[in-house]
Amino acid sequence: MDFRLKVFYTVVIRLNFTKAAAELYISQPAVSKHIQELEETYKTKLFERNGSKIALTPAGHLLLQHTKSIFDIYREIEFDMSSFVTKRQGLLRLGASTTLSQYVISPILAQFHKKEKGISIHLINGNTEQIEKALINKEIEIGVVEGQSKNQSIKYLPFLKDELVLVCRFLHPLANKNEITLEELKKLRLLTRERGSGTLEVIEHTLKQQNVKLTDLQIEMQLGSTESIKSYLLHSDCFAFMSIHAVSKELKNKELTVIDIKNLSIERFFFCITLVGKSDTLSELFIRSISDYYNLEL
Repeated sequence: MDFRLKVFYTVVIRLNFTKAAAELYISQPAVSKHIQELEETYKTKLFERNGSKIALTPAGHLLLQHTKSIFDIYREIEFDMSSFVTKRQGLLRLGASTTLSQYVISPILAQFHKKEKGISIHLINGNTEQIEKALINKEIEIGVVEGQSKNQSIKYLPFLKDELVLVCRFLHPLANKNEITLEELKKLRLLTRERGSGTLEVIEHTLKQQNVKLTDLQIEMQLGSTESIKSYLLHSDCFAFMSIHAVSKELKNKELTVIDIKNLSIERFFFCITLVGKSDTLSELFIRSISDYYNLEL
């Protein structure tokens, strides 16, 4: 039954029998057989099939929730029992928003792995909205994000202060200008992250306090990653608000430069997120590694 549930869960994630078979190293007919046996056991259909496309039935959605709970229990058993031996073992599913996964979380992961070599980490990337959704859907146990949507089912733990600065290429005609006004900002060609990005959420909130809306700005393009924005900046006369952690190397190498805005400072915290009321030993261990790295009390 455990393996059948693993087959079921993999099919749900991939929504494709062939891909599930390849991931599980079994044949496609074997996948179909396991799903059929589950449907016979519970005397109900788990998937609706429409040609090559499949989707969960209401019964399938219910089984998925129970399957996630069962796998969560197995994870906790494996880790807690491993505490009786020298080498702790387990799997931690971690989600990190784009800026954090690229510029902040890597040294923390390296330090954690150095101490806990028996623990595997599966890291997924996405914007803040996507990581919060993955946490709520129990696809990950812990997230590290750059925004705070104040979802009532999520616990937010701030661990690192960040500043969003306006940057452009180092040889931009306005690069020598010490400071600009908000009115001047409205005339600049800007790049932003996509909707759902924690960075865009913070920028929009701070500008709103200054009676400036995103629609007041000359947004040339929305791009899906920090790296794509930096590359675009280096080959254009556009500007962008970016995390100081994300552009430190480019500032040092004199590829990008910061333009100050009069009476405007955009600061935020990076957050470690877990589900309210949901705690497990492995997640707590990783949170402690973050607090140790930054000498904090989380």
